[in-house]
Amino acid sequence: QVQLVESGGGLVQAENSLRLSCAASGRSFSSYAMGWFRQAPGKEREFVAAIAWSSGTTFYKDSVKGRFTISRDNAKNTVYLQMNSLKPEDTAVYYCAAGTLLTANDRRYDYWGQGTQVTVSS
Repeated sequence: QVQLVESGGGLVQAENSLRLSCAASGRSFSSYAMGWFRQAPGKEREFVAAIAWSSGTTFYKDSVKGRFTISRDNAKNTVYLQMNSLKPEDTAVYYCAAGTLLTANDRRYDYWGQGTQVTVSS
């Protein structure tokens, strides 16, 4: 079955960096888009970044542009989210998702990981 497993979360101070990983298995994702979403306590889940697995086309939420970078390693079937210059408002549970459309709409993603906590202290 399809599995998306996130890792790399943790507690960091503001202005530091973290790299999240999402290991995908169970099917070929070559025609899929991979997205990162996050959900802070008391808030709705929101889009962060997405990448088309085949072309490498990316797009980002405005507030993370220039700080976050999404990438993929085809050989390892893994998607990454490099997060630099972290801010307290980036604190959330981060989820990896896979879908057939490169979009910020979470309803268009078919598979989801379990999430990894990112906490940024000031």
